[in-house]
Amino acid sequence: MSAFSKIAQSIENIFQKTIEFISGGAKRIFTPTDDDYPKTGVQPYEGDPATNKD
Repeated sequence: MSAFSKIAQSIENIFQKTIEFISGGAKRIFTPTDDDYPKTGVQPYEGDPATNKD
């Protein structure tokens, strides 16, 4: 295998890995969420009320 073919193969591998990295991110962004949160309903807020700053 000549030096030129090794360089060409290396460039091809880098290009392929870059495309896989970008497409993997796009796939993760645009797929539906797989969150499995329980159905808890509306939760009341029990914090302190805001004070008047007059």
